[in-house]
Amino acid sequence: MPLKSNPDVVLKQFWELVNATPSGALSKPQLASFVEAHFFPPGQELESWVPPDWTDSIPLLKRISDEKLRSWAQTLNAKWKQLGRRVNPDVQVTPWRYSVIYVPHPLIVPGGRFREYYYWDSFWVVRGLLLSNMTATAKGLIQNFLYLVSNRFGHVPNGGRVYYERRSQPPLLSLMMESYLSHTNDTEFLQENIHLLEAEYHFWQDHRAVNISAGGKQYSLNRYNVQVGEPRPESYMKDVELAMGIDEEAQQGLWAELKSAAESGWDFSSRWFLPGPPPLQATRVSAIVPVDLNAILCKAEQLLAAFYQALGDGERASRFQAARKQRVAALTALLWNDEVGVWLDYNLLRQRHNRAFYPSNLSPLWAECGVDLPRVERVLRYLEESSALSYANGLPTSLIRTGQQWDFPNAWAPLQHMVIAGLAKSSSPRAQELAFSLARRWLQMNLAVFKKYQGMFEKYDVEGDGKPGSGGEYPVQEGFGWTNGVALQLLDLYGEQLTAASSPLSPGPGLGPAFS
Repeated sequence: MPLKSNPDVVLKQFWELVNATPSGALSKPQLASFVEAHFFPPGQELESWVPPDWTDSIPLLKRISDEKLRSWAQTLNAKWKQLGRRVNPDVQVTPWRYSVIYVPHPLIVPGGRFREYYYWDSFWVVRGLLLSNMTATAKGLIQNFLYLVSNRFGHVPNGGRVYYERRSQPPLLSLMMESYLSHTNDTEFLQENIHLLEAEYHFWQDHRAVNISAGGKQYSLNRYNVQVGEPRPESYMKDVELAMGIDEEAQQGLWAELKSAAESGWDFSSRWFLPGPPPLQATRVSAIVPVDLNAILCKAEQLLAAFYQALGDGERASRFQAARKQRVAALTALLWNDEVGVWLDYNLLRQRHNRAFYPSNLSPLWAECGVDLPRVERVLRYLEESSALSYANGLPTSLIRTGQQWDFPNAWAPLQHMVIAGLAKSSSPRAQELAFSLARRWLQMNLAVFKKYQGMFEKYDVEGDGKPGSGGEYPVQEGFGWTNGVALQLLDLYGEQLTAASSPLSPGPGLGPAFS
């Protein structure tokens, strides 16, 4: 909600009202009246915007054999027009009146309650936009993030609000650049901005690295670690209430961990809980070395090496090749569990792996980080022997039911994509077959839910006959940027092979006849 006047004026009048009120306790009507007098309604900081490069005729449609799937893809393509926004010019002139962070180019929002841009969502949005032939819009999103690194923060904030400034999200900016370059070959854009990609990488190395000893050797990996011991402004009362009854130092530690969970993108999940206190109070994200974060940074190192090589800077290319080699060694030594046959998050406090199933355990396949065919076969066996494949609606985010949104029974589009893409790029025929099977069940469920609820959702339920997900701190949201982007990517990958039918979803890995 934008301020109608300068913050100092509003704050002064607030305290005058408090001091003039017996006991200083404002009633709800008093607060409502004050808010109405001093704030504009929400949403005025961002204006609706229809991307000028949008078109209803995109090459992807020609690669989708089935008429029903093609029609659905057209609907997904049209959703970009609903999710386009641009920042009100007044935000640049009087930024102190707004909570939104100014960026110079229009943007795509996730949808629903999420009125602003979010960092890691945008990776799958950018890839979807590129499949919709919206290269200018995709470039604008990347330019916004580069602007935030260059002009403001040295990193990309969690999202487009000032209260997100001191935390980031999974660092996918170099991967966005790779996706854009693969569609445009715009090496001039890369040349102009590669120093900013490197600057973001160094933020993670300077502020989120941790050294670990194992087998007489020292390794360096990364973790989420936001050292800001205050409640999250966007969930202030929830955090205050959660911390009631513990001492001040413990409160600050808990609030820093909650922010670190938000930085991970997985807010909240059993991945981050230690045994003992109630789950959210037991959140210890900074004690976990996550597989997926390090897989992403491994991919970023590979890309930065390739980018510098393409630009003729062999010295910097060699430096990033060496960094990637060191990370592959660290991933193998610290995160690979040979007994289980997969990479696992490492708990620094307990000095052992978390053996629970999460799709993120497979992320090095997607990042192509320390992967060979024997290791792919081990990971395949791990996946097949887990119960994660027994759900017709997709891979669950975990097999642990906590009531949190990044746990069972929810399934999320970006995690499906990471696993499917990782399996699909393998040289193993079994892995490729499983990738197709997982893509088929995810699209089957997406389409069934779309027909039933007339919407695309941020998360889905792997149980039952197909419905939106639930749990966490807010109701499920419709839109939805990254879900649409992933659906378009899977249709691009398998659209020539998939056919649609009206059969209902059926449980189990056989998936039923809805796609064949």
